[in-house]
Amino acid sequence: MFGRPKTRLIDALLATLQALSEFLLQRKYCPLEVASDWSTQTANQKLWCEIPAVTIMAAVCRNTFPCWSRRLQTSLCINYNSLQRASSIAQTPGNQRGPQRGRRRRDDGPASPSRRPMVPRAARMAEDQDWPSVWPTAATFKPSAVPLPVRMGFPLNRGVQPDKIGNNELRKVPNFLHLTPVAVKRHCEVLKQFCTDWPAALETDEACEEHFPLEVITTDYVLSGPSLRHPEARIVTLKLKLSQLELDDHARKKLLKLVGDRYDKETDTLTITADRCPHRKQNYDYTQYLLTVLYLEAWKTEPWEAGITPEDRDEFLWEGSPSEQNIVSTIRAIQQAEKGSSDVTEEEIVQNPDVQLYKQAVVNQKNLGESSEHVQGYKDSVKRLLGLN
Repeated sequence: MFGRPKTRLIDALLATLQALSEFLLQRKYCPLEVASDWSTQTANQKLWCEIPAVTIMAAVCRNTFPCWSRRLQTSLCINYNSLQRASSIAQTPGNQRGPQRGRRRRDDGPASPSRRPMVPRAARMAEDQDWPSVWPTAATFKPSAVPLPVRMGFPLNRGVQPDKIGNNELRKVPNFLHLTPVAVKRHCEVLKQFCTDWPAALETDEACEEHFPLEVITTDYVLSGPSLRHPEARIVTLKLKLSQLELDDHARKKLLKLVGDRYDKETDTLTITADRCPHRKQNYDYTQYLLTVLYLEAWKTEPWEAGITPEDRDEFLWEGSPSEQNIVSTIRAIQQAEKGSSDVTEEEIVQNPDVQLYKQAVVNQKNLGESSEHVQGYKDSVKRLLGLN
């Protein structure tokens, strides 16, 4: 029949199928799931009687022996599409033993709630809703929960920017929808019970600097990047007025030598910045360590410091200098020439206002360098000291 070695087997199978189909039709069994009482379904009986028995059993064979299905269809000219249409006609609501299958017709009533299109949450929100309850914490942007016409992205074809629906650009950047004024106010109201009143002694900035001289400066960043930590957020800056430290003249000068250009003479501020460690807390601890070490080293006196001569110093010192001795001897000589004797002590001569003015002019001239202002100040102090005004 097919011209192949399995022809005999297929012929035997077809004969068996035909005999089995005739037996099933005589017994009034239907291979499809229809009503069990066949005698009362005359329409179905007529329908199935019109379908050849070999076609019905070929459909059964199609499900049982898929490898021979195409060969049977070719040899017997079976149209499975007509068989499927016939089975759909048999599955009418009157002949069905369970819930209806197939497409819903217009006269079947409204669709089930699960099949109705869902309205977005943003369209159902009221204008006076409690927004902090909708967005209580930091979260990724949700277009269905934000009732705002937000747009973001590159406009295509010279049009408008893409809207919020399916916009991945809005999901990349952090938002502050949880930090609305209403939410911040509620947080503050809750935190008030854990706070104390501001001290009355710290009403001014000067009072704060007096009681809290140490100032620590850090910076927080909000960014969109591969890491939550900004590389510059670890930097810690410590500021302190040098007058707040208990230092004598020797310790102060030594500390200034150690800190170098970190000291601002105009504002009397010492600034220490640490950025070597990867975390902010580590840099903060390092600044505290540096300040402690600088203070302790400034108070140390090395053995070689006792042998320092005036020529070894970087600045001019008035105490014990030749200028001080010369002005003392000059004042005594003037008094002796005027009064015939001089009974004034050296301390009284040094504390004289004219001598103090001369001292300041000499120190400025030696340490700050020569300038027209310093030279004029030195000239005025000498004329006043000698009574030449």
